[in-house]
Amino acid sequence: MTQAITVTLLTGFLGAGKTTLLNHFLRHHQGAPVAILENEFGAASIDGALLERGDGVSVVELSNGCVCCSVRGEFAAALEALLDRRARGELAFERLIVETTGLADPGPIIQTFFVEERLRDALRLDAVITLADCQHIARQLDEHPVAAAQLGFADRILLSKCDQVDDAIRDAAIARIHRINHKAEILDVQQGVCPPSLWLDLDAFTLSDELPLSQGVRIVRAGASVFAPLSGQVRSRHDTIEAHLLEGGVLDLKRIGAFMEQCIEHYGNDMLRYKGVLAIAGEPRRLIVQGIHKVVGFDYGSPWEETEPVSQLVIIGRYLPIDALRQEFAAAQDAMAEPSPA
Repeated sequence: MTQAITVTLLTGFLGAGKTTLLNHFLRHHQGAPVAILENEFGAASIDGALLERGDGVSVVELSNGCVCCSVRGEFAAALEALLDRRARGELAFERLIVETTGLADPGPIIQTFFVEERLRDALRLDAVITLADCQHIARQLDEHPVAAAQLGFADRILLSKCDQVDDAIRDAAIARIHRINHKAEILDVQQGVCPPSLWLDLDAFTLSDELPLSQGVRIVRAGASVFAPLSGQVRSRHDTIEAHLLEGGVLDLKRIGAFMEQCIEHYGNDMLRYKGVLAIAGEPRRLIVQGIHKVVGFDYGSPWEETEPVSQLVIIGRYLPIDALRQEFAAAQDAMAEPSPA
């Protein structure tokens, strides 16, 4: 079988620095051939003309905002056309980076890679990378719900223009972003200078035993990085998207299965991203669950062995009755049972 092409989805509000990041990547690109699928909201491409083309780089421009469109069909057709050109030898690429318009909701775009059969086989979505402009993100979050959605769907968040604000504004922006999505690691970058290893090949959509939660921000300068803890929490009345952590012990499989089914049925449209590593009574292995809206996958991972079983479920969503969900999650526990020995 032909190996699937790795896809990175690059999103972020207008002016966040997506093109700057791409140009830095392209100037130093020495790997396998890469294609950039770029979307413009208007009929005339502007950012496409700003990208630096070089050997092994193909830039494909889509106009009229089709990636921004809530209908997946147009985006799926664009991807299939790209694959057809590759099959005919018109384009050569082993990696695909999709740069969306700054007005795009990533949700329909992400789902396209999982519900369209040909795309699911030919393309492997690696991660969603969101850029956020530290200077303007607070206002964007207050005025544009899509800015919060872009952060909520992210696997990694690159915070730009931190050097143009004081420490108080920077810290407030980081704390607010962290409350919206505490699963994604936050990187403070300048002028798009970020090693590809920090935003490419993250395998974020692979079912894994790990459920890392961000505890701070990584400051990236000249290829080196330093970790700094969060300095506080910020919540705004404008933020409808928020990350929630549900924790428990050993769970009854039928109860937690019913809980997940009810969540997906009733709240799936408002659950942007969710991932859980769950301990199941009578089962020595971790149960991994990961989903986007109503598209969800389950699988068993590694055994608990000497690790004390702890069930954790992170949900990034909006308008969720989180107190009720916490109670229902707790009701799925089976205090009398333990996982079987490995």
